[in-house]
Amino acid sequence: MKKTDALIIGAGPTGLFTAHQLKLIGLDCEIVDNLDKIGGQCIELYPDKPIYDIPAVPECTGEELTNNLINQLKPFDIKFHLNERVEEVNKDGDNWVVKTSSGAKFQTPNVIIAGGVGSFEPRKFPLKECEKFENTSVMYSIRDKSIFEGKIVTIFGGGDSALDWAVELSKNSIVNLVHRREEFRGAQATVDTVHKLVNDGKISLFTKYQISSITGEKQLQSIDIKNDNNETKTLKTDYILGFFGLIMQLGPIANWGLNINKKTIEVDTEKFETNQKGIYAVGDICNYPGKLKLILSGFHEGALAARACFRLAKPNEKYRFEFTTSSKTIKDRLGVKGD
Repeated sequence: MKKTDALIIGAGPTGLFTAHQLKLIGLDCEIVDNLDKIGGQCIELYPDKPIYDIPAVPECTGEELTNNLINQLKPFDIKFHLNERVEEVNKDGDNWVVKTSSGAKFQTPNVIIAGGVGSFEPRKFPLKECEKFENTSVMYSIRDKSIFEGKIVTIFGGGDSALDWAVELSKNSIVNLVHRREEFRGAQATVDTVHKLVNDGKISLFTKYQISSITGEKQLQSIDIKNDNNETKTLKTDYILGFFGLIMQLGPIANWGLNINKKTIEVDTEKFETNQKGIYAVGDICNYPGKLKLILSGFHEGALAARACFRLAKPNEKYRFEFTTSSKTIKDRLGVKGD
């Protein structure tokens, strides 16, 4: 079982800045996130879209903001546990014992929930038969594109992810692109590229179609797609990729005995502590009078929660507030040399 001063749930901007604040005041922390990458909503929902309300940063993309926050953490050795979901949180004396989906266990006096509006999960095919092929022939994300080389891949979706992967995989695979509408929601330049590849015979496009059935026992063999006029086509395929966006769920958090109001967690505005001692909520998932769902608000909340963690992590020490501009201790932690 790993011991740490604080465990952060969520590797989005608020979770990353909260980790920075914890390390500045001399506390250890580790970060768990359900996604397979760092960045939360910024990376999953708007990596390329500009953000205009970060203080002193006139404009940046979600990806740029994430990279800057990661760079800010470089002086510290913070362990990330990606692709892991927190399943259980149980009280053990003055500590919480946290168990993740991989079986990892943490003992900590402080748990900081910075999970945006909950954990992100892919929106899946409504067809029940797809479940038995999940993670083998039916997928909702790509980690190793080499497995599709020389194979028939059928991609469903009309947004950036579906279009980008259709373009990319068409280089080495036979690609079918299926969308339930005529229009696409992706970047126009990518839409134009897809149509060119369709004209060149590199992509087979089926619009106003949806999956209706799937054939195969242990191995996927083919699928049927049906259009608005109930016309059916059978497509031989080795893999199905679904890119329908993400849904956000509270998940196991709903069972932790927290005061939950409309999928948000009630907190105080002094420590951003929940009704459970040692469990805090910051960012979009927390709620209090006057709450604004802004990244800058999450930074403020994380800074106060981090300092509240000190009293439980080091009960025999008194927290002493210091400015980063003048504190030699903080500069040492950051590896800054000189005055």
